[in-house]
Amino acid sequence: MIPFPSASRIVLLATHLAAKSDIESLTALAAQHTRVLRQDLLLRILLTCLPETLPPSQYVSLVERIASGSLETDFEPREVDWSSVLDITDDEASRKVRKLRLLPLAWENAPTDESQDPVSLFLIYRARRVDEEAGLLTQLPDLIVPFLDHAPAIRTWMVSVLLPLLRRNHEYYPRHPVAQTLSAFEQLSDQAAVDLLLSQTGVHQEDLPHVGRDLRGLIGPWLYNDKRRARGDDNGYPSGNGQPTNHTLCPGWEHVLEWITTQASGSWRVAVRAIDQWDGPGDVDLGGYASMWLEDDEQEYLEQRYARAALASAYLIPEASVEALNGVNSIIAKIMALLDEDPCPTLQVASSLLPPYADPDGERILCAKNATYMRNDLLAESNALTTPNETSTQLLHILTLSAFILTKAGVPCTVRRAGELAFLQDGREQKAEATKFIHSLANNGPKSDDKYWIRARNELLWLRDWGAEEVQGSPDIRTQGIFGQLKKEFLEVECLKAFLSNTRYSLARSIYEDAPEKPLSSDILRNTIIASAMNAYDNATNPHRGRGGLLKCDDIIHAFPQTLGESHPASHKIEALLKATHALSEYRLILKKGEPFTPVVLRVHTDPISIIGKILEQNPKSYTRIQDFLEIGVNMVDAGLLARDKLEQSQPAAEQAWQRSIVEKRITAMCVDAALTEDDFETAYSYVVNRLATDTRGPPTKSGSELASRGTTSRASPATLTDDYSWKAALQAGKYRRTARTVKPTHIGTASGNLDIRHLEQRMECLATALRVAPPATLQEILNVFRKCEEELNAAVKAEEEQESAWDDQGDLQVMPGAFSSTVPAGVVRSSKATSSRHVEEAPMSLFDLSRASMARAQRNLTALSSLQRSENARSDETRGGTGDGSGQQRVRKRDQLREAAVGTLASGVGWLIGAQPVDRAGDRG
Repeated sequence: MIPFPSASRIVLLATHLAAKSDIESLTALAAQHTRVLRQDLLLRILLTCLPETLPPSQYVSLVERIASGSLETDFEPREVDWSSVLDITDDEASRKVRKLRLLPLAWENAPTDESQDPVSLFLIYRARRVDEEAGLLTQLPDLIVPFLDHAPAIRTWMVSVLLPLLRRNHEYYPRHPVAQTLSAFEQLSDQAAVDLLLSQTGVHQEDLPHVGRDLRGLIGPWLYNDKRRARGDDNGYPSGNGQPTNHTLCPGWEHVLEWITTQASGSWRVAVRAIDQWDGPGDVDLGGYASMWLEDDEQEYLEQRYARAALASAYLIPEASVEALNGVNSIIAKIMALLDEDPCPTLQVASSLLPPYADPDGERILCAKNATYMRNDLLAESNALTTPNETSTQLLHILTLSAFILTKAGVPCTVRRAGELAFLQDGREQKAEATKFIHSLANNGPKSDDKYWIRARNELLWLRDWGAEEVQGSPDIRTQGIFGQLKKEFLEVECLKAFLSNTRYSLARSIYEDAPEKPLSSDILRNTIIASAMNAYDNATNPHRGRGGLLKCDDIIHAFPQTLGESHPASHKIEALLKATHALSEYRLILKKGEPFTPVVLRVHTDPISIIGKILEQNPKSYTRIQDFLEIGVNMVDAGLLARDKLEQSQPAAEQAWQRSIVEKRITAMCVDAALTEDDFETAYSYVVNRLATDTRGPPTKSGSELASRGTTSRASPATLTDDYSWKAALQAGKYRRTARTVKPTHIGTASGNLDIRHLEQRMECLATALRVAPPATLQEILNVFRKCEEELNAAVKAEEEQESAWDDQGDLQVMPGAFSSTVPAGVVRSSKATSSRHVEEAPMSLFDLSRASMARAQRNLTALSSLQRSENARSDETRGGTGDGSGQQRVRKRDQLREAAVGTLASGVGWLIGAQPVDRAGDRG
């Protein structure tokens, strides 16, 4: 031991002991030489030389003694080892002391009261160095906590700086620490500090339950600092009005609220959990190191700002889901509880109650100008929608309930969207949303739950006026719901359509037909029923009447007997449409490759009769069911498919009868063509002579006044229809030539046994029918075919006569039993040509001769056709010229009857030959 060491040796020894972490020897040295090792010098030595890794518990007692000034009294004297400074002189010690670079006791932006307190400066500086050099942030509470009562600044720094960063990096999110020192954190701006502290809050799903903990344990302590608050005057409020000054009372608090609203726009679950789990400025966790007390005015202001931010967050949530809307409602419930209002019911309960809402008198909060407040200036004091009061919370609850009703029905809607519909009152937007809402109910609703549909109708009507009309009992009040611009009649019509599309016929009848106060007039109800029936028809995929959409269509038109009875014209037309469609279901029918036939194709087809042609093409032998096709065609006419009139309108009886006649002839012609295509000439011939030839109905006639009253028709009026089908079908049958594939007749009757002759006679009969019904412009073509057919018939008959004559000759010359001589006796003359029934034949007639003959026989008519079969019986009576002069009476041949009937019809079409004398063909034959 040195008896009288110099000050330089004492300082050198103190630095040596501090560097070796010999706290006990340093404490003894400091107690023995208090005049040299002054408080500030000793703290600087500790700050500079003491290793940062040394646990604070080993030297905090020394700091406490330095702070209390009790080094001399509270420490027992002990020997100090001076060996480290024995070998140097005082001059060398002085030079070494002057070379020491002891750190100053400094604290940037230190509070004024603490800027001269060396202990406070040492503690803050030491904590920063331990954090920066060693990163031992968790050891700092052992250093700071013992000195919390030493100075208010120490407590404030501990709570507002050390505690938030310590919790953020080591307690709450140790796996995701932020690389931020205490000094750097302390220098951050308010916004940067908030973002740093809450950077991991709610990032992961498992962290959502801890959002309130983070706000309580990170933001609450961080705000425990007067620097976070700025005041306009001593109290923060101007005298007399109790309102905050122009500049914000607490900027740090405002940044916290901005963080909440920002989360609402992005991660809305975080915002909802924050508001639900955190009660605002009074809900803080200071770790027991301090307690925070606010002035009443300040507390009220911060709570109002918090409530405003919560309401703003409700408008900012962008997700349209039931979960998000339940989160909004939880925000409303929390704010209403903070404002001591009545509890807010859940959305499920509220949707069953449908509480009424009316705009408070004098406030007019539901106006178009307030719509902008849902997007802009949400935290501004001038925003009426986020002002924490009963009016704003009730309005927000009604908007949330409206959005909830739409969303749960399958039409996603946010609170902001519901607000736009209510504030702007855009009729087109409201109609679009209402239509989507009703269609979603119709498509997704249960088919057998009347309670569901009653509730859906009540919700739809409530969305129009929010129950105000029912409460005030007047239909003339100002409707202000999200469907406020829509007429109640429109909503009832759409609701009725939804009922009918989901087979709720009894419920619809009880509400709209049997109720004492009918929501809809009879005409509107009838039109809606018809539209719903046709909609069911159009959406049907199966043309069978007993299934799917056609069954629904049938049920709808019979569900309202008082409004749409069976005698109503619309019922008749729909019934005819169903019959025609159902009849088509019995056949294979594909109009487009890969697309099966659906009923709507029939209703929208520009030429529905042509569909029957497709059936005849795709179903072999279907032409034999001509009666079924005729009934289909008549039903198409009765259903208005050809006239394209509305279901409520009807045609005059004469026009409709003529249109039916044209349709029947067209369908018959189709069947004739189909039969010819399948080589069934016998069936085609039967249809021509029995259906086309016997139909003598003509077009209706109209008076001038009737035409003027009806006006001109835009498409295919029945009165303008002409029969362009009968003569074409008859002509096609007349052109048909018999082949090996032609179906053979099953019954010949009295006709010729020669099938070729019989076929040619049938062809000529078809051509005769064509000549009778064809327009004048087409007669030349038919005559050409008729001429050729007649020539073929003459050739066939001649060949048959020659064959008969040859047979007779062979019989005459054959050697008979009895050995008669084959030599002809003298005086017996053999006729060179046997006279048969077909021997006498007139020469073929030219077209000119045929035309002249037509005038000579103009007095005759086609009535001769009725005698065709009777004349055929005379075919067996052969006329032979016994007298040799040819004056015997000859029978009337069938082909002559056909020719005479044809030229008799042509008399009116060859006026250029009037007065011409016919050639006496009978005299020529004589």
